[in-house]
Amino acid sequence: MDKPKKILMVAMPSLHFFRWTEQLKDSGFEVYWFDIIGSGQHSERINWVHQKVDWKLKYDFPGRHTVKKNFPKVYLNIQKINEREASKAFEEYLLSVQPDMVHSFALYVACTPILEVMERHNSVPWIYSSWGSDLYYFQNIPEYLKDIKRVLPRLNYLFADCNRDVQIARKHGFKGELLGVVPGGGGFHLNDLKGYIWPVENRNLILIKGFQGRSGRALQVLKAIEELQDKLKSSEIIVFGAAEEVIQYAEKSTLKSWSNLKCLDRISHGDVLKLMGKALIYVGSSNSDGMPNTLLEAICLGAFPIQSNPGGATEDVIAHGENGLLIQDCENIKELKNLIENALNNPDLISRANQLNLKHSKQFDFNVIRQQVLSKYLSLVD
Repeated sequence: MDKPKKILMVAMPSLHFFRWTEQLKDSGFEVYWFDIIGSGQHSERINWVHQKVDWKLKYDFPGRHTVKKNFPKVYLNIQKINEREASKAFEEYLLSVQPDMVHSFALYVACTPILEVMERHNSVPWIYSSWGSDLYYFQNIPEYLKDIKRVLPRLNYLFADCNRDVQIARKHGFKGELLGVVPGGGGFHLNDLKGYIWPVENRNLILIKGFQGRSGRALQVLKAIEELQDKLKSSEIIVFGAAEEVIQYAEKSTLKSWSNLKCLDRISHGDVLKLMGKALIYVGSSNSDGMPNTLLEAICLGAFPIQSNPGGATEDVIAHGENGLLIQDCENIKELKNLIENALNNPDLISRANQLNLKHSKQFDFNVIRQQVLSKYLSLVD
């Protein structure tokens, strides 16, 4: 590239977005970020990126935080007048930057609010990264499906984190080019993770993702392990990222007497990786997720994955009974119990899977994924 090409990223501030964007550091591209929620928080993690984060307020009046805290209803009425529309702020930034391409992360968060702008500027190539429940879950809600069908035909390019979402995008009107099926947060620094990996024979931890709500199904996992108390007496069990209702269930059910069970709410990403590196079994269950980064981390760190498979998403990386086990019905407590018991009863399966996953995790290395991603970006500006 003679003159640096400009990429304008549109996303909310999130770990996955920052990790993805780090792939573009020192790539020769000039990178801009429009924070779609206008958080006002500059990110030091990607401080080499031009950042538009403070567009939302027309006027940051004195005492605003006091009013927000003490008079929330008054504050909401003020903000109806004091907040700018995302589409107007984005269009101003688009015209200022004059990017060679726009890349939005998550459809309902970062595509729908700027659709009319991108339709007016239809000569600007538009890339979309689908994440998690973006298409699979929201296609079932009429008002979201309407947006999906409006947005997809305007998009020129697609990054997906699983093959399932490629098919859904095609079904609902995407006619552009698939740039790749790659992890939504980019790859993993495998050399940095080596120090976290325990030998499989020294592992005794059952690690459970504690998300609950619209998509997470940790409560069902807890109900399943309740029936396996005798099998799990000698195991350490940790639920991380535990939702409030998950913690409450653990405190009120028979699990409250389990001295080997611990529920943790928020822990750092680094702590998650350390736990994953010493986990014998990792259980993640959701009714709609795409390719969970925690699943890929389990694979890279040698934990035996038992993972939900909504719409066939995670069978991209798990061959059932070979390098993990697939949950086909995340609501079925009996199925969950049987899968966990199956793993506990088959140390040879866990050992073989550990070796397979550590070997195959090389495909998720940061530099491997980065080269794939950069080659796609470069192909758009040649």
